[in-house]
Amino acid sequence: MGKRVRAREFGIEMGLLETGRLNAITDVEGVGVGHSTLIEGDNIRTGVTAIVPHQGNPFEEKVTAAVDIFNAYGKSTGLPQIQFEGVIEVPILLTETLNTWRVANSVLDYMNEGYGLVPRSLNVVVGETNGSYLTDNFGRHVGKEQVFEAIDKARTPEGRGPVPEGNVGGGTPMTGYGFKGGIGTASRKYANFTVGILVQLNCGAKDELRIDGVPVGREIELPRPPERSPGNSIMMICATDLDIESRQLWKVAKRVALGLARTGSYSGNGSGDFTIAFTTGKKKVDELREMAQARRRSFSGDSFLSLVYRATVEATEEAIINALFKAETLTGREGNTRYELPYDQVAEVLERQGRSLRK
Repeated sequence: MGKRVRAREFGIEMGLLETGRLNAITDVEGVGVGHSTLIEGDNIRTGVTAIVPHQGNPFEEKVTAAVDIFNAYGKSTGLPQIQFEGVIEVPILLTETLNTWRVANSVLDYMNEGYGLVPRSLNVVVGETNGSYLTDNFGRHVGKEQVFEAIDKARTPEGRGPVPEGNVGGGTPMTGYGFKGGIGTASRKYANFTVGILVQLNCGAKDELRIDGVPVGREIELPRPPERSPGNSIMMICATDLDIESRQLWKVAKRVALGLARTGSYSGNGSGDFTIAFTTGKKKVDELREMAQARRRSFSGDSFLSLVYRATVEATEEAIINALFKAETLTGREGNTRYELPYDQVAEVLERQGRSLRK
């Protein structure tokens, strides 16, 4: 098996805007990501991923936040309070569906042991997708050890660097468009701000997959057709550094689903498609307002957000494709296998469609 690469390393450049230095959610200053991956025996293929909004104490230094629930077939915790209060006060955890409540319980322990808190109340935020095609879902194998490992990693300098993608952390057992899915990330820079996206991809059917607008999935052949699995969801984390309020951030979060749609998803009724967005608030919006006015856009208060919307859509699309490009073939529960996206066939399809790889 050759080295798995990201979409841009392969020669596919989606969108028009510049990426951040790492092309990852960690391009937003202070954001950290950590994974804990658990692979044991024939049937355990699971894990957890942690995202910290900054390197301080999130309970004492809450960040502005918003949630967009595009389709709500899921078991995430803590989202209603974010919608009503407009802040996040904990690390965000992503895991495999029936591990949700064990992970949430372990976050409470971490806030005590890791941050030294004994809060009377705490809004724990955990997102999930269903990887039970490849893992013993009901066994609920992710607990305190894995949660502590993931958050600890997110709080290190390494956690603020390049983000491991594919079969890692919460993305370990996941499926994307009938191929092996998992964790993917990307970012965009424009003017003085950065938008970073991280996804846990577990949705879509093979024939729906589009890469940079090309319907690639329908032309790719796998060793055998992908079997349907219970999982059909995606968790999408959006981070930025713009000093905007929760209402404005919610408008940005809504655009994340447009990036998902670009890759082929129509968000079926049984899909849990959630976006959790937050901002570190370090960059003022004055420069963006001036740019919007210079372009003769509307002078309404939020007109500058159009520039943020574009960055968000582009980064989401690329994060999803990165999850597919980095994921590796994996066999798990009851011998079920999800096959990696085959690079050679992707290149052939793109070339037949007149797309040259920009290597």
